[in-house]
Amino acid sequence: MATDFWASSHYRRWIVDRSTLRQARSDDRDYATDEELAFLGIFFANLISKLGKKLDLRQRVIATATVFFRRFYLKNSYCDTDPFLLVAACCYVAAKAEETPVHVKNVVAEARALFSSDEYDIKGFPSDNTRLAEMEFYLVDDLECDLTVFHPYRTLMTLCRKEGSAETEAEDISSQEAEAGEVGVGIDDPRYWGTGQGKLELQEPALQMAWFIINDTYRSDLCLIYPPHLIAIAAIYLTCILHPSTRNSIHAQSASRAVASSSSTSAPRRSSRQATQSSNAAPPKGKGKERQIDTVGWLAGLNVSMPLIATIAQEIISLYCLWDRFSDDHGSESARGTVGATRKGKVVSLAMEVVYDEEEDGKPKKVTTSLSLTKVWKRMRQSREADFSHPASGQPLPVNKSLILQS
Repeated sequence: MATDFWASSHYRRWIVDRSTLRQARSDDRDYATDEELAFLGIFFANLISKLGKKLDLRQRVIATATVFFRRFYLKNSYCDTDPFLLVAACCYVAAKAEETPVHVKNVVAEARALFSSDEYDIKGFPSDNTRLAEMEFYLVDDLECDLTVFHPYRTLMTLCRKEGSAETEAEDISSQEAEAGEVGVGIDDPRYWGTGQGKLELQEPALQMAWFIINDTYRSDLCLIYPPHLIAIAAIYLTCILHPSTRNSIHAQSASRAVASSSSTSAPRRSSRQATQSSNAAPPKGKGKERQIDTVGWLAGLNVSMPLIATIAQEIISLYCLWDRFSDDHGSESARGTVGATRKGKVVSLAMEVVYDEEEDGKPKKVTTSLSLTKVWKRMRQSREADFSHPASGQPLPVNKSLILQS
């Protein structure tokens, strides 16, 4: 695995702009709206997570599989391929890439059981293992054999630590760093985000919330647009705003700074000798512990663009706004429930330019189900096949049947 993010294929070839993403969905946009395509992105990311849990894959492997899925659809469209077969192939390849392989028979068996349920109603998933193996080759070919993926988890644990833990205490963090998986140092170099003086202390629930927010970002295209360290900082930023006790702690720090500022202006002026002696004085006994880092000052000291971090945070909130209209089991490793309970009023979606309300005209908002999204994809595929069979030119066009589900 590459040891430097900035020299890796992830940064050099798989960080794209929004125009590239829009161009990648140009064929799908002929058969579905932007909102339906955004729902499909959430839907298939959830599907990868569910299949990964059935295969006992770790969160890092599930995140890698989701990135593979999104990279594949930078070059392909939903209406021309079978995304359900691709979901299984992504889990299969990601498990290999992250050195936790699973047998192809197990992947096929679990995928068939999951997709054929009433929730998805995909009865034609192939039982032949060679179909999945064939799809693996299509996937790796479109990925250009770039199987290195950096995730925001390691950056999160590099910047933060659990409240009350010592700087050298790594037992609680080591397991989560192992989950993050990268051995690279390039993304963790302090020069990319600040002085590196001290880690931000967060309560365990707050640190867990930031971790879950990162999990949720894979339901959007953020992993294709921004480097992982920016997504991690945006998750910390949102945690400071949305986690109640962390938010109250920041308010208390701001109040104490205001009091200290007012007292310093009213205090008598000291001579320079007195000030030097006071600054060089040894700390009182029993107070050798490092003082708590000011959260606002810590965020301000990061060597990143805070307007850009706020933009990423707004896009994450927009994702939750859309996700709230999708009736699925988001699982225990998601911050969706906490964010939904905290968020009030209207939030403007920058990605889709829509304002979502808790209710519209006093009526409950429309809810999208997994089965309805499966029908959307089937409708897209049927319309695409009809266009291929009866094009405007009158000449039938070739279709790669190996990538299309035989139902």
